[in-house]
Parts: sequence; structure tokens; C-alpha cells
Amino acid sequence: MVSGGPDAGRAPGAGKEPPPGSVRPTSKRLLVAIAVLGAAIGVTIVQVVESGGGVAPTVSWLSLVAWAFLAALLFAAARNTHQRIQVKRERIEPARAVFLLLIGKASAFVGALCTGVYAGFALSFVDAVSSSGPRNRVIAAGVAAVISVLVVTAGLLLERACRIPEDPDENP
Repeated sequence: MVSGGPDAGRAPGAGKEPPPGSVRPTSKRLLVAIAVLGAAIGVTIVQVVESGGGVAPTVSWLSLVAWAFLAALLFAAARNTHQRIQVKRERIEPARAVFLLLIGKASAFVGALCTGVYAGFALSFVDAVSSSGPRNRVIAAGVAAVISVLVVTAGLLLERACRIPEDPDENP
């Protein structure tokens, strides 16, 4: 699980190292870098498709609903896991805890990439926003980027909920 000490969010080598078998919290800088890479990918996709004479892809409203549903599920899982591990101090099966931790980390990484791609799509059409077609694309891609940020946030919360309390033998 993620080590839950006061130094858990500090840079590697700054203070004590987490115990063996623990996982470091996901780096916010890495998530930002992934989002920037995603934005570059999104802008490039639009440019390549349009320079080839094609029509750039649009963001479907159905995909927005799917992303929002995923974010809601992740928030619910994070809350449930936090209640069980942090508040009630219940022990959960190690395989389940690792699964939840991996889902949280993967959601944060994929959400960051998609945030960037959707933001790149939106930025590609901002200059032509006066027309209804590009305006709709900017709105849909912008909403998708915001929902993707929610997926990142929920993934990070789920990851944080998987931290083992400082003294698991101590009952509150």
C-alpha cells in the first residue's frame, strides 16, 4: 500500500524512505507532464487529420457521460475505501487493496493523458469559435477535459484511501 507517514508526499531522498513493499504516491508533476504531452498529441491529431483533407474527430456526448460515470464510481470507491481503512480501521484483503491502489493510479494516469488530449482538441478550434461547429467542438472537448480532471482527482483520492494508517493495531 502507499506509505501514509508525514513524509509520504516529499521528494525521494528527502527524509526517511518508505518501508519495503510500499508504493510512493503518484507525483503531481508527472501527471502535469502527462497532461502536457496529451495536449500536444491532441493538437497534433487535429492538425494531421485536417492537413490530410479529413475532418478532425469530435468528442461524443456519450463519451462524456461514460467519463462522468467512471469519475462517480471512482469517487464512491475512494469514499468507501477511506471509510473502511482510515475511519473504521478495518483490514481488507491484500489483493483487493492492491487492486484498488492500481485502479486509482491507472485512473490518474489515463485521466491526465485524456485531460491533455481533450484540452488539445479544444485549443485547436478556439480560433474558429465564432462558428457553431467549432464552438460545439470546443465546448464538448472542454467539458471532457474537466471531467477527465475529475477522474484524475478521484483516482488520486482512491490511491490515498489505500494508505495504511500509522499504527494499524491501535483502535480509536
